[in-house]
Amino acid sequence: MSLATHIKPISYLKANAAKIAAELKDDGEAYIITQNGEAAMVVQSVAEYEQTQETLAMLQLVAYGEQEISSGKTIVAKQAFADVRAKMGMSDDI
Repeated sequence: MSLATHIKPISYLKANAAKIAAELKDDGEAYIITQNGEAAMVVQSVAEYEQTQETLAMLQLVAYGEQEISSGKTIVAKQAFADVRAKMGMSDDI
């Protein structure tokens, strides 16, 4: 991300919304919008937002898994696969 060229005042956003939208769609680089000289918001493309949300969801799953391991809520892989096969109605011979 090129922060130097993508930090703009809110007046720039108001005056160039269509241009910013097109740029976000093309290159995906987010804009940091300032108000009264301070960072106020980040404007990013929907694709980048969705990717960020997917990344956060994956990180939450990892954190949840680590909590489960820490609290001793684990089983051996062989048993886990057997449980899945049983739920799916598959035999253990596979």
